[in-house]
Amino acid sequence: MIVYTLLAWLDIKGCLLVCFVILLVADIIRNKNPPNFPPGPWPLPFLGNVFTGVDYKTMDKLAEEYGNVFSLRRGSEKTVFVSGFRMVKEALVNQGQSFTDRPVSPLFDEIYKGHGLSFTNGYVWHKQKQFALTHLKNFGEGRKTLEFHILKECGFLSEVIREEQGNYLWSTGGGPFDPHEKLNNAVANIIGVLVFGRRFEYGDIRFQKLLRMSAESVSLTGSAGAQLYDSYPRLLKYFPGVHQTIISNYGKLANFFREEIDKHVEDWDPSNPRDYIDCYLMEIEKRKNDTEAGFNKENLVFCTVDLFEGGTETTTNTMRWALLFMMKYMNLQKKVQAEIDRVIGQSRQPTLADRADMPYTDAVIHEIQRMGNIVPLNMARIASKDTTLGGCCLPKGTVVVTNLSSVLNDKNEWETPDTFNPGHFLDSHGRFRRREAFFPFSAGKRVCPGEHLARTELFLIFTYLLQQFTFCPPPGVELSLESQLGFTQSPKPFQICVSNR
Repeated sequence: MIVYTLLAWLDIKGCLLVCFVILLVADIIRNKNPPNFPPGPWPLPFLGNVFTGVDYKTMDKLAEEYGNVFSLRRGSEKTVFVSGFRMVKEALVNQGQSFTDRPVSPLFDEIYKGHGLSFTNGYVWHKQKQFALTHLKNFGEGRKTLEFHILKECGFLSEVIREEQGNYLWSTGGGPFDPHEKLNNAVANIIGVLVFGRRFEYGDIRFQKLLRMSAESVSLTGSAGAQLYDSYPRLLKYFPGVHQTIISNYGKLANFFREEIDKHVEDWDPSNPRDYIDCYLMEIEKRKNDTEAGFNKENLVFCTVDLFEGGTETTTNTMRWALLFMMKYMNLQKKVQAEIDRVIGQSRQPTLADRADMPYTDAVIHEIQRMGNIVPLNMARIASKDTTLGGCCLPKGTVVVTNLSSVLNDKNEWETPDTFNPGHFLDSHGRFRRREAFFPFSAGKRVCPGEHLARTELFLIFTYLLQQFTFCPPPGVELSLESQLGFTQSPKPFQICVSNR
């Protein structure tokens, strides 16, 4: 009896072993790389490189070992990472036509369902982007109207800063406070005026909650949990995890904009468009016979989500980095203020036209963007045809991620890449100079559609605040430049003290 039981057990064990070997061989065959595919670390059977970090610092280390074009596999999904200015430019600019489309992301497909600006492709994406760019660049009467709204919001921001400081402001400096919520509200109000025609008070609890949800979602998008869901969506769909938080938050954000759109529809006047939503409603009417362009109310919902979220999170964190760097390097803050006093003075507000006469301030803002490194890893692209990149062969359908951080810190392009140095953007005569390896907004056909708006905001808000105030760290506090990383890179929470100039 015992012998029969032992033989039966051995048979079961042997069958399981054979099954495992068959599955292992099938996995190896199915995931075998095509000839001359980019190299990468050895993947585990069935799992691939799921235990390899998803942050840009890990990508930098892998690039040192495997070269500027290397690959990782998560499950059966292979992704090629591209690093360094030369290779990133090759992918995004020189061969940009081959890397324009987005791959399908199970997580964001669940949220967007084929709508919006960020995850659409082809004719729909082209027409939606074209429309958004036109509105953002030519809002109202153009640049002057945009400047007016930005400077108006700067005035509100200055007021709440003064309120925060209270009676202390007029002495050497007030008590410390975290500027995050106030900056976030100000930036959100600027894009809000463009998108849905109104701003929210800084004490609006519902709006603050919405902003926190949006920031949380952007942060979690860059997490390992979100990446894992994209690799195993069927397995993880009904389990708890960060993907559930992201989906829930985006649902609430979309509902907020549905309400705003419904209000616009009720009092819509085609002869007097007030904002992006009004203009989009007009476009829906114009393009009734061009259904492939995707102009409909559900697409409007997710286009507004993209514009609002994209126009808030990155600019807010850039301004947070700006205040942090100015407090860390007080001598540079004084040089910026000296240029502001010389060109603008204290009797009027800054204008965008002043930028041409303020090369040092412009250089400091660019260096803040370079060192702030807000979006270290670009959103994924997909090869639309068989392509060669860096001597490696990428078959059609290969997912590609460009490492923008490696461009902004490329030792072959920047004299002192690890140092905050505005001189990177100044020539020997102190004039502003553009740098080819400056890719904070990405590059090529998928360059950030809000670049013009962001550049305008950053100059006006930064200049306005340093015209009005001097920013200092709290007494006895040693400022840290350490960051917290999600999809975007932001400073860790910090406090500021402010004194009136």
